[in-house]
Amino acid sequence: MTPFAIAQPPRIRFGRGEARAALPEIAALGQSAFVVHGRDAGRAEWLVAGLRGRGVAVTPHPCPQEPTLPMLEAAVTLARQAGVVIALGGGAAIDLGKAVAALAPAPESALDHLELVGLGLPLQRAPLPFVAIPTTAGTGAEVTKNAVIDVPAHRRKVSLRDDRMTARLAVVDPSLTDRCPKGVTLASGLDAIVQVIEPYVSSRANPYADALCRAAIPMGLAALRRLMVAEDPEARDTMVWVSLSGGLALANAGLGAVHGLAGVIGGTTGAAHGAICGALLPHVLRANAVRAPSARMAEVTGWIGTAFGAADGISALEAWMHDEGLPRISALGLGSTHHAAVAEAARGASSMRANPADLSVAELMAILDAAG
Repeated sequence: MTPFAIAQPPRIRFGRGEARAALPEIAALGQSAFVVHGRDAGRAEWLVAGLRGRGVAVTPHPCPQEPTLPMLEAAVTLARQAGVVIALGGGAAIDLGKAVAALAPAPESALDHLELVGLGLPLQRAPLPFVAIPTTAGTGAEVTKNAVIDVPAHRRKVSLRDDRMTARLAVVDPSLTDRCPKGVTLASGLDAIVQVIEPYVSSRANPYADALCRAAIPMGLAALRRLMVAEDPEARDTMVWVSLSGGLALANAGLGAVHGLAGVIGGTTGAAHGAICGALLPHVLRANAVRAPSARMAEVTGWIGTAFGAADGISALEAWMHDEGLPRISALGLGSTHHAAVAEAARGASSMRANPADLSVAELMAILDAAG
């Protein structure tokens, strides 16, 4: 067996009601908290009030969109005196909070540490304690060791990455995802499914990630289909578990071409990450199945076929997700004139390194053409 390491938060609390139950544990981490939340500040009121009621000084800070480098730099300036950073929200808020926790103690520029567009240097100082509380089931960012930041000057989304960026505490409460809008549920749910498929077929697959992904892939497909029909607390619980499993798996086994392309497309168009990943998934699966056929790939396509009751599961998945309202890549803002540049840039993305096949620029362009 090939040696591997396991990176994960030292403590994960999972279950309905755990968010409020964890307040004493969160408050014990620092007397001054910088709280990153999503667009709607009202959704964080319970957290802010709960911390203040326990004597913690709280500075709330909004993250209304996927984080950019200017947003990160502004937030870091405001968080310099914090003792703990807490992020409550979707993957965007969690990534911003994680990056703020990493850089608030650091005197150097954020660009010193960003991959691809910066120097990619390791952090010189340990991050502040970080607590992640997800409110969507998608990115699994609450348990990963990187934060994705959009750098508008380079039209790229890139990672700030360090093993010490893993959250001190991840509080994963499915009730926070209840009644999430259908479009967000679909896009984020497809992202969660991508993030259990890609580590499973990854060139860096290992028994730890396999144990998570093998169960999560069929569970996630079935639960997401149910949630497109009706609100279902049990399906919400399942999707949150799938998202958490994907975060743990990708942190330990890598991703693949879906995310390699998605980072470039997101930086180019500003479109939502989950929607991009969902739109790419069937086409990357087909390309990998042709270029790197394996028992694992056959398992994945079989699970998809079973979920949709179809011999050609990938085509059934593609038709279903667009019928449910997921836009195609062209509708997300990527015109065919940009396909060559995106494919070329994606070849150098860190996520691409674990893809089961070394896809050429021409093959990546064919994926984009099919997804358009």
